[in-house]
Amino acid sequence: MKFQIMHESNGRIRVKMIQPRMTLDQADLLEAYLQTLDGVYRVTVHERTCCAVVWYRSSREELIGHISRFSYENHKELAPLHSSRALNRAYEEKLVGMVIFKAIRSLFFPAPLRMAFAIVKSIPYLFRGLRCLLRGKLHVELLDGLSIGISIARRDFGTASSVMFLLKLGELLEEWTHKKSVDDLARCMSLNIDRVWLKTSSSEVLTPLSQIKTGDHIAVHMGGLIPLDGVIEEGEVMVNQASLTGESIPVPKRPGMTVYAGTVVEEGECVLLVQQQSGDGRYDKIVAMIEQSEKLKSAAENKASNLADRLVPYTLAGSVLTGLLTRNITRALSVLMVDFSCALKLAMPLAVLSAMREASGYHATVKGGKYLEAVAQADTIVFDKTGTLTRACPMVAQVIPFGGHSETEMLRLAACLEEHFPHSMANAVVQAARDRGLSHEEMHSQVEYLVAHGIASTVGDEKVIVGSAHFVFEDEGCTIPDGDQDRFRSLPEEYSHLYLAIGGVLAAVICISDPLRPEAAEVIQALRQLGIRKTVMLTGDSERTAAAIAAQVGVDEYRSEVLPEDKAQFVEEERAKGHKVIMLGDGINDSPALSAADVGIAISDGAAIAREIADITISADNLFELVSLWKIAMKLERRIQSNYRFVIGFNGGLIGLGAAGILPPATSAMLHNLSTLGVSLRSMTNLLDHSSQPGHPHNQ
Repeated sequence: MKFQIMHESNGRIRVKMIQPRMTLDQADLLEAYLQTLDGVYRVTVHERTCCAVVWYRSSREELIGHISRFSYENHKELAPLHSSRALNRAYEEKLVGMVIFKAIRSLFFPAPLRMAFAIVKSIPYLFRGLRCLLRGKLHVELLDGLSIGISIARRDFGTASSVMFLLKLGELLEEWTHKKSVDDLARCMSLNIDRVWLKTSSSEVLTPLSQIKTGDHIAVHMGGLIPLDGVIEEGEVMVNQASLTGESIPVPKRPGMTVYAGTVVEEGECVLLVQQQSGDGRYDKIVAMIEQSEKLKSAAENKASNLADRLVPYTLAGSVLTGLLTRNITRALSVLMVDFSCALKLAMPLAVLSAMREASGYHATVKGGKYLEAVAQADTIVFDKTGTLTRACPMVAQVIPFGGHSETEMLRLAACLEEHFPHSMANAVVQAARDRGLSHEEMHSQVEYLVAHGIASTVGDEKVIVGSAHFVFEDEGCTIPDGDQDRFRSLPEEYSHLYLAIGGVLAAVICISDPLRPEAAEVIQALRQLGIRKTVMLTGDSERTAAAIAAQVGVDEYRSEVLPEDKAQFVEEERAKGHKVIMLGDGINDSPALSAADVGIAISDGAAIAREIADITISADNLFELVSLWKIAMKLERRIQSNYRFVIGFNGGLIGLGAAGILPPATSAMLHNLSTLGVSLRSMTNLLDHSSQPGHPHNQ
C-alpha cells in the first residue's frame, strides 16, 4: 500500500495512507495488522485523516517494509469481530451535534421559539419527577423536575434550558463511558483460542478454529475451554458456567444437552456437535453479564448510589426551610438548584468503569469494580510458581531413559499423552517432540488427568503414567529398573523432573528447565512498596526447587510439594486471620485457591478454567502489569475519596451561598452542573502516566 511519512521521531512514526477515505472497517483492519508486527507495541489509527501513528522498537526500514506490503484484501482474516471504533464515532457525533445545536438555539432562535423549545423539552423531566412523587420516592429525578418546573413557572427559560442541556450532556457522557468500558471488557474476556481438537472417524486432529464449521465434531478434554456453542454427542462432563451464568457450582452435562462457548470442562471429556460458528454469541453473553451483574459493583459505587438518594430529602427540606425563613422564593430556588446526588451518582461509577478500562490497557481484565477495591485493600499475595513466577513456557532440557528404553520413543510417548492437557510443563514436552520432528499416531486409550499428580492411560496392554514423583512412586507404587538406582540418584538437581512409567516401572525422566521471570524479584519488591506486607509462594515442586526459586525472588514464605486443596486451605487460613488475600496462578491446580481468595488473578495463557474462575486476568508478557494494576486500584480509591470531598464541599458551599442570597438560581444551577460535569470528566481521565510505568517499552 502507498503511504506518506508525515512525521517521525525516535521510536514513533506517523504515516498517511494514500486513499480518498478510510472506512471504520479498514481502520480496524490496519490497526490489527500493525499490532501483529514484531517490535510494535502501540498503534493508533485515525480514520478521518487516513493516518496511523505507530510506536515501535524494531528497525525503521523493516517497519516501513511491512506497511508498504499491507493490503486490505490480503489481510481480511485479521479483522476483529468487535470494535469500539463505530461506538466512539456514534457518540462523538451525538456530542458535537448537541453542542452545535445549543449554540444555534442561543444565537439564532427568537425568544418565543426558545421558550417553546424549553417547555417541550421539560416534559420528560417533569413527568419523571411527578412519577417519583406519586410513588413516594424522593430521588434525584424529583429535584431535577422541581428545579426545571419552578424555573419555567418563573419564566426563567434560560436557566431551565441550561439545566436540561447539562443534564443531557452528563447522561450522554455517562452512557458513552459505560458502553465503551463494557465493550472493552467484553472484547478482553472474549475467547482467545487458535486451535481445537477436530474429531474424525479415526482420531483427533488439532485444527485451526477458523476452519471449524457448523456440524463438525470437536473433542474437549478436562480443563479445556469449550470454544463454540454446541450439543454434547458423547461423554458426560461437569461444566463450570460461572463466566456466563454466575453459577458457582459446576453443572452436569450429558449427551443431548447444550453447552456454550467460554464455559470450562472441570471433569470428564466430551465430543460436541458444533452449532454456532462465529463468536458473536459469546461476546453478547459477556456484555449481558457485565451490564446485569449488580453484585460486581464496588462498595464505593453502592455507597455513592445509596448516599445520593438519601441526600435528596435533605436538599428538598433545605430549600423549603430557606423559603420559610427568608420569605424569598429566589433563595429557596437557589438551594433547590443544587444537590449532591447528580455528581455522586455520575462520577463514582464513571471512575470505576474508567479504571477498569484503563486496566485493560495494561492487559489486565477486571470482571467487576469490587475486585479493584479488594486489590487496593490487600496486604497478602500468594503466588503459584510454575508459569507465574517462572516463565509460562518451560523447556525440556534433557530426557533420561531407564530400563533400556529409547530416549526418542519415550519423548514421543510422553508428548502423545501430554498434548491433551493445557499446562505449561505439558506444553514443554509437546514442543520438544515437535522441535525434534517426532510425530505420532494416537496409540493410547482414554486419557485420565489427575489434578496436581499427572496423567494415566493405557498403551497396548500396559498402563502408562506420567507425572510427579509423588504420583508415580507413592500413589502408583512404580519401581526403578534393576541396575538403574545409581543413575536415578544422580539426576541433575537444577531441573524439575517429570516421571514416565510403563507397566509400573520407571521408563524415563524428563528434565524441565523452568526459567525464572527476570522481573519477578523486582515486582515483589515493588508490591511491598505499595503496601503488601506478606508474599508467599506455593508450589507442587520439590523442597530443593522451591527453596532455590524462593531465594531468588525474595518471597517472605514458601511451601513446597503442596496439593491444590493445600493451596486453597492456606488461602482460607490467611483470610481467617484477617488478611486480605490475593492469589495469582495459571494452572488447573490453582483453581481452588483462586476461588478461595478475596481476589483470584490468573495468567492469560494458563489453563482455561483458571482464567474463568479468576476475578482478574493479566497477560503473561510481564509481571509488572500486576504492579500497574495495583497502582490503578490504589489511585482509584484516592480518586473516589477526593470526589466525595469535592462534591460535598463544593455543593455545600453553593447551597450556603444560595441561601444567603449571594448566588441567584441560574448561577447556582450553572455552577452545580458544571461542577458535576467537571468531576465526571476528571473521573474519566487515566490514573497512571503510561510512559512512566515499569515494564513500559520506553523504560526497558
